[in-house]
Amino acid sequence: MANLLNLKQAASAACVVPDAENDSAGDIGHVANRIRAEITPDGSFRRQGNVLPKRFGYGIGQVPVIPNRYRVIGLIGCGWNRRQRIVLRLTGLDKVVNIESVIGKKDRGWILDPEGLGKKFGYKELVEFYKATLPDFHGRATSPAVIDEETGKVVTNEYQTLTLDWETVWRPYWKEGAPDLYPEFLRRQIDLLNQQLFDDVNNGTYKVIFATQRDVAQAALGVFEARLAEIDQRLKTRRYLFGPYLTDSDVRLFQTLEAYEVTYRPTIVRKVGHEVKHLWDFPNLWAYARELFQTPGFIDDEELHALGFVPFDDGTYAYAFGYTRTDDTATAEGPADREEYLARWKEPVDRSGLTGGWEYSGPGTGGTDILWKFGEI
Repeated sequence: MANLLNLKQAASAACVVPDAENDSAGDIGHVANRIRAEITPDGSFRRQGNVLPKRFGYGIGQVPVIPNRYRVIGLIGCGWNRRQRIVLRLTGLDKVVNIESVIGKKDRGWILDPEGLGKKFGYKELVEFYKATLPDFHGRATSPAVIDEETGKVVTNEYQTLTLDWETVWRPYWKEGAPDLYPEFLRRQIDLLNQQLFDDVNNGTYKVIFATQRDVAQAALGVFEARLAEIDQRLKTRRYLFGPYLTDSDVRLFQTLEAYEVTYRPTIVRKVGHEVKHLWDFPNLWAYARELFQTPGFIDDEELHALGFVPFDDGTYAYAFGYTRTDDTATAEGPADREEYLARWKEPVDRSGLTGGWEYSGPGTGGTDILWKFGEI
């Protein structure tokens, strides 16, 4: 039996396109209205940019790097938000940058935790932080947003480059032994791969889900599955995407893999009208995903609940995109036996013996790595 999630437990992976995945309710017109501006004439989905794309740094016009000054507020189920949470944990920056979760949504956007930062300013919704920053703001208050705890203003919502800032200009505040997720000698290669991952994997799921034509959705699915197959081959001899180096690219890939079976895949199946591949149909990718899942810092207890790995206190599980939960996973979308599903993720895996290096057939070959950058540092 499915019922509504308590607001405290709400989660959605469509953090920049609220509600659009919930077309299972049958309100296709409502969905279309919400994302109309992001649908091209041929029916494909073209994601919007961000309204506050500022970078952290020490230069003119950049957001100053000040420990214990900022708070990342976002939806647990939001992949763009989870990538920040993962990097903050891996680097130890979660000790100097606060993390807060929204607790649900209304028509205007995300609802703030009543005991969170909003209480200081009298705010109840995330959009109020945006309006304090941009008085004429009328867009969507997207997740994640980095808030200045002293002013109550959004300093940036640019999730594309935010992890790169945590990995560079925030380095003086890393914990001892933190991994260098954006090593200088690999940055251009990482930038190019990150663009490919965004287009074909992270946003690739949404290109299927939000397509308004069946043939467009099917074409997007073909690209998505082909990219997973290519990554599976890459990981056959490499522990991580860049061989021995755990990088920002691994974080970005994992944000989609960890949510795929419970959130994206069921919605994709409904969209295209036929079965699609599981993660475990890509054996090297599946082993890689399990190793990251078992690596401290890649997932926390809050995320385990929001992504349907473990039950809430009342014994129910999140499913679909987290707005609903069920006490009967056998009849809900996603894995029928959640205990067995979690056990599969916990199956022992050791990829430390793989010796493949960071070089690969692309992207970034033919000299393109020196011609292009994902974002200036």
